[in-house]
Amino acid sequence: MEGFGCVGKRIPKIDAQDKVTGRSVYIQDLKVPGMLFGKILRSKYPHARIVHIDTSRARKLLGVRAVITAEDIPAVRFGFMKDQTALKAAKVRSYRDEVAAVAAIDPEIAEEALDLIEVEYESLPAVFDPEEAMREDAPLIHEENKTNILKLPWKLVAGDVEEARKKSAFVVEDRFKTTWVTHCCLGTDGVIADFDLRNNLTMYRNTQIPSLAQKDFNDALQAMGLKASKSRVIQPTIGGGFGSKLDTYAFEYIAILLAYVTRRPVKILNTREEEFRYTSTRQPAIIDIAQGCGRNGKLTFRNVLMILDNGAYTSWGATTPSVMMMPISSLYRVPNVFYEAKCVYTNNTWSQAMRGYGNPQATFAIDSNLDQLAHEAGFDPMEFRLINANEPGEVTPQRFKITTCGLEACIKEVGKKLGWEKRKKSKKTGARGFGMASLIHVGGGARVYKSDGCGTIIKIDDFGTVNVFTGATDIGQGAETVIAQMVAEEIGVLPEDVNIIDNDTDVCPWDVGVHASRTTFVAGNSAVMAARKVKEQIFEIAAGYVDRWKDKEGNKHETRLDEDPQNLVIRDRIVYSTREPEKKVDLGKILRGAHYSKGGTMIMAEYFYDPDNENLDREFKGNLSMTYAYGTHGVEVEVDKETGKVKIIRYIAAHDVGRAINPMLLEGQIYGAAAMGTGYALTERLILEKGEVMNANFRDYKLLTAKDVIPVEPIIIETIDQDGPYGAKGIGEPGCVPTAPAIANAIYDAIGVRIKDLPITPEKIVKALRQKQGETDSQ
Repeated sequence: MEGFGCVGKRIPKIDAQDKVTGRSVYIQDLKVPGMLFGKILRSKYPHARIVHIDTSRARKLLGVRAVITAEDIPAVRFGFMKDQTALKAAKVRSYRDEVAAVAAIDPEIAEEALDLIEVEYESLPAVFDPEEAMREDAPLIHEENKTNILKLPWKLVAGDVEEARKKSAFVVEDRFKTTWVTHCCLGTDGVIADFDLRNNLTMYRNTQIPSLAQKDFNDALQAMGLKASKSRVIQPTIGGGFGSKLDTYAFEYIAILLAYVTRRPVKILNTREEEFRYTSTRQPAIIDIAQGCGRNGKLTFRNVLMILDNGAYTSWGATTPSVMMMPISSLYRVPNVFYEAKCVYTNNTWSQAMRGYGNPQATFAIDSNLDQLAHEAGFDPMEFRLINANEPGEVTPQRFKITTCGLEACIKEVGKKLGWEKRKKSKKTGARGFGMASLIHVGGGARVYKSDGCGTIIKIDDFGTVNVFTGATDIGQGAETVIAQMVAEEIGVLPEDVNIIDNDTDVCPWDVGVHASRTTFVAGNSAVMAARKVKEQIFEIAAGYVDRWKDKEGNKHETRLDEDPQNLVIRDRIVYSTREPEKKVDLGKILRGAHYSKGGTMIMAEYFYDPDNENLDREFKGNLSMTYAYGTHGVEVEVDKETGKVKIIRYIAAHDVGRAINPMLLEGQIYGAAAMGTGYALTERLILEKGEVMNANFRDYKLLTAKDVIPVEPIIIETIDQDGPYGAKGIGEPGCVPTAPAIANAIYDAIGVRIKDLPITPEKIVKALRQKQGETDSQ
């Protein structure tokens, strides 16, 4: 990229070699001297009272060091609503519920001890359908609440939807459903809890929120009566997160309790089956949507009602409506909006954050229904989207301030690449169709907490190595590489000169966590600002610096740099003046000289960047993000009418990214997100039967594999955002958001049937085709 030495370059991930050669240390690899292994006994019922627990046989097993139940420990409450404890006492509310825990000298003995624990239950009526759970006569999951409907005020009103509906020339309404899917990280969840002799706690944890988790662990220490104790979080290499590690879970607190009881480090590690059964999922949704437009094709209103299966307890999944509001209010220009969501307790697994954080569910309904409206009003679907595309400078009904916006360009590029105007359908048993869908997502942080900030500390050694201590977390998305590129660009060194330290709360500054596609924007701005301060310090030292040296013949020479720091620049580790570029000094010489100057000095700087975005107010309005990412995905599919099998012929993904700091890593995010979104659309479903997970393995959970490779073609649209570091926006999550509606729209274009509940399986397609044929035959 012209004008930049590091930014915009296709630089491989700096941790890639360690990962492919096995040098990276994951939680699975980590061992601590004296470590014990923890295992957790889960409920055998989806809803039951705990009558009695007998642990006597387990305690006598050779190699067991501790067995604990709720009676043995303080009640450490956690979760978004603080509605559960680490070990359950009076009753269980799902098959996930933790009843007892064991620490033993190896995992096999710990597992054997679980089999020796006897629990007597009294079964209770259970409810698994959120609509049934809303009935007055439904079994109560939490009796103290008097209802299964969470008291969360998820409601957004902008304009007058009823009046706009009356004036609309065309109105289409329908119901859409999404189901449970899970993250399927390569690295499963795990933790090691270790107390020192002063009762200070070290947690080795592959978490996405080290600073927030540290606070949770400190709160747990307080609940345990350890008022003077503190905690430290060390992150091993993280093998993927996708939101699954955005909360603190019961197993972390259980590890703490076992470590405290045994006075030994305790490791708890999920097996793959446990990961499927006990990791919180993407939240299922029942979505009733209505949209209208005038005869000119301009949207007039959008009305959305949702019922969300909260599961047995409340994690961050219950807050997804705050993000669902974003596309509902601000995807395309729609003046009148009404949205209401009800989160409902059931005896199912409870939900957590997952890539896109509610946006994929909402956008599936919005852009599928938008296609229906386009057909009803007689508009080409692409033309209809262009008529209503967001534009720079607009303020949306939710009061989002749109700065840069490349949505129109994204739609046009997708149409051009697909050959939208020339699309034709096959006359054979298979049929081809085109579909597209768009997205909006936060691209400049998201003020969920009081702070949306990230801190950076930079220290440069005598030889030009730039040590960056950042609060950011790399979960495989390439944060370390991108931060290194931006810091190298700002200071004037090479990316290989930058060393990123980001895994220890004892040395790294505070950050709110890796979520909301915020790392490149927020941590990037923080790192660039700290690097700028470092560069200014270097210029102050370098101004007037005299470099005395000898040539090969032994002749003495002298190079004197410009006296004015404003005239100095650094490029490729060399300091020189813009007025006399021939006069150059190696950066290392200047840095070493700093220690030997009168009084001496160190080159260090810090910066805490907290974006100027807003918490949503009580009406759920406000400028949530500094900037917003847009994109459009288009697909061409072929559907076999006899089998219902869907084949993706082409997949075009256009994204407004602000500026591509590293196009290769950015494309990698789009490839991976498109694959994840396609699985969500076509194959993936965590099957629950009366609250129990039935497909807890990769054989039965239909994750896409290498043989299902999708021909994704990424298109990068650069809008150079005014507030982003070097103009960049966040891009980690958006790539999976519009996939499902784009595919659903293409299937409809191919065969004339619309599948409205995910995943869109061959069985559903064949059934819909037969139903359509039956309706045709009866006419």
